[in-house]
Amino acid sequence: MELKNYAALIAKETGISEEQVKNTLELIESGATIPFIARYRKEATGSLDEVQIAQIKSLHEKWVELDKRRAAILDSISEQGKMTPELQEKINNALTMTELEDLYLPYRPKRKTRASVAIEKGLEPLAKMISKQSDMNIHSAAQKFINHEKGIEDEEQALSGARDIIAEWISESIPLRGKLRYLFDKEALIISKVIKDKEEEGEKYTIYFDAKEKLSRVPSHRLLAMFRGEEEGVLRLSIEPDEERAVELVQRHFVRVQNDAGRQVALAAKDSYKRLLQPQIETEMRKKYKEKADTEAINVFVNNLRQLLMAPPLGQKTVLAIDPGFRTGCKIVVLDKQGKLLYNETIYPHPPHAQYKLASDKLKRLVLQFQVDAIAIGNGTAGRETEYFVRKIPFERDVKAIVVNESGASVYSASEIAREEFPNYDVTVRGAVSIGRRLMDPLAELVKIDPKSIGVGQYQHDVNQNRLQKSLAETVESCVNQVGVEVNTASKELLSYVSGVGPTLAKQIVAFRNENGPFTSREGLKKVPRLGEKAFEQAAGFLRIRDAANPLDFSAVHPESYHIVDDMAAKMNCTVTDLMRDEALRNAINLNDFTTDKVGLPTLRDIMAELAKPGRDPRAKFDTFEFDKNTTSINDLKPGMVLPGIITNITNFGCFVDIGVHQDGLVHISQIADKYIKNPNDVVKLNQKVLVKVMSVEPARKRINLSMKEAVRK
Repeated sequence: MELKNYAALIAKETGISEEQVKNTLELIESGATIPFIARYRKEATGSLDEVQIAQIKSLHEKWVELDKRRAAILDSISEQGKMTPELQEKINNALTMTELEDLYLPYRPKRKTRASVAIEKGLEPLAKMISKQSDMNIHSAAQKFINHEKGIEDEEQALSGARDIIAEWISESIPLRGKLRYLFDKEALIISKVIKDKEEEGEKYTIYFDAKEKLSRVPSHRLLAMFRGEEEGVLRLSIEPDEERAVELVQRHFVRVQNDAGRQVALAAKDSYKRLLQPQIETEMRKKYKEKADTEAINVFVNNLRQLLMAPPLGQKTVLAIDPGFRTGCKIVVLDKQGKLLYNETIYPHPPHAQYKLASDKLKRLVLQFQVDAIAIGNGTAGRETEYFVRKIPFERDVKAIVVNESGASVYSASEIAREEFPNYDVTVRGAVSIGRRLMDPLAELVKIDPKSIGVGQYQHDVNQNRLQKSLAETVESCVNQVGVEVNTASKELLSYVSGVGPTLAKQIVAFRNENGPFTSREGLKKVPRLGEKAFEQAAGFLRIRDAANPLDFSAVHPESYHIVDDMAAKMNCTVTDLMRDEALRNAINLNDFTTDKVGLPTLRDIMAELAKPGRDPRAKFDTFEFDKNTTSINDLKPGMVLPGIITNITNFGCFVDIGVHQDGLVHISQIADKYIKNPNDVVKLNQKVLVKVMSVEPARKRINLSMKEAVRK
């Protein structure tokens, strides 16, 4: 199928014009990335955003995969010598994988079945006679097929074999399969039962030990939980509508008359449903609803990850970071404004050591010595106690103490990336460095960690791992390119997510930078080995060079558009720097004077926005947050308390809030707002600061139920 035909199909499915789809696909096939297309090819796509471009790409991949399968099926049937013009036309016109597989079902190479055995015994003519449902004496007809040599000993064995053949024919009926799918979609129940003697082992699945609900209405998180329970050998699941109703549907479809032959067909229809159709359609439903649940869970993860990566950065400040601990002490590190490690030590302010004054004096000295601007405190074990300790210290300069979510820091500290960066330091130092850098720039630090280790997913281990990994990688890439990257300070991990770069080229850029010093212009990137014209085109606009000779090198204006800005400056009889500084000069420019057949108003408006705020960071401004000073453990909580908290995770059934007691509390979806909401992401955001009311506490089970209904959101 030609590209333009794919474009027509995708346009019909998305509502995007065929021309936009065609241009987008051509850009993708030329090697352009989604961030690049969305940012720098708006004229070609009609200003499609990243979500729309990704949808076009995904649908194109789906159609290509469908055509690969179509070709394989055509080859298989042709090799069997069973292809007809009518069948070929049907296969060529099939628009879904389900249609294709239904058409292929009668021709699919099968292992030995009851029907194939019966056919080998010569019973197919009898099956054809019965299936016509004419007034015939089936007993005398069956008598003729008794054949002791072939193992057909009596009339009933002949009829049974014929019914097996008819049952298989029935199971291959495309219209019937469509009706059954509709019935399953509308009425099927998913029934969950505990496997005998697995009650204790599967205690966490108690609510599913004897559960029954409509498949179409099961929330994704419950469905994934049931599938996990089945995978672990605790639950037994079945998916089926009312059996009598389903059997009646099959019989009504095939039984035409109430005579002896019709009754044989009715028996075959019932057998076909129970033995063949029900298991097949159940398998399809499992796959369909699992994929749907996966999509919802992955979307939750992607939304959470985006919010986490786009969290406000503190910026280039000197930071003292603390990885808290009791017995092993608190590991402290000092980082300069670029995140370079300047100093590390361990202090012991908490029991059993309780070296409070020694630890306090040490921090006071370090803050003064290094002119520390902020103190980052990990929120793990001893986090609240360390925060309380730090806030009581009378520092001699204004310094902020900020609690940082350390999820995944231990993963980073033990990783190859961390070992390569800090070969002479142990995991505790690396963990503290990660905590400090997360405060300075969450995006730059979190790209070093597998997103699945950050702790913001929903049933992440139960969903399709390839789909999850692909979606998360695309999200990280989107965020990195949305913010932009300073090429002279970025790690190779951060650079690898820049449009058109990737891991290999990122290593080359860092190696070149280390050997030759900082880049002084974007043009200088072309000297990096293997960084060709295509990579430069894709990457240049997202890479920033601070203090470059050309001020546009620190903006999102693409080098391919520098001549436009030069022309603007020439027309206004000023320099590019003047244009960036003077709003009046920019306002005097008529953008229509600079449009061409390739450059339209969307690109020109983006250029003007960049001239106004070159290299602007799209992330929100950093805001400090403090937990309640009198609440540090779950045992301090009492129902009715109203506390400040910060949202750490969002799922389909609610959100989790850190209130500073080492155990996040759950705000069920019904407790998020006074009105009904379908998706928590519509109301709350990751890292959002909220007030919550304690509804109930179970310290032994580490469960905290919270409500935001009466809370004022910040």
